[in-house]
Amino acid sequence: MSATSGDKFGAAEKQVVSVSDAAKTLVMRGNRLDSRELFSAEREIIIVHGEEHYRLRLTSQNKLILTK
Repeated sequence: MSATSGDKFGAAEKQVVSVSDAAKTLVMRGNRLDSRELFSAEREIIIVHGEEHYRLRLTSQNKLILTK
């Protein structure tokens, strides 16, 4: 993923662009990302951090679970 924004200090919003089978644009406000945007199509996403893969899931009780 890559983040694009204007001025380093003046930009309150960033767009995070993901290039995959189904590309999606996410909007960040400062350092915040609304989880509803992450889980709008699926209840689970995969986060790649270095060589590791993590699974972030939305439970039926609307809780988040992060597993390796």
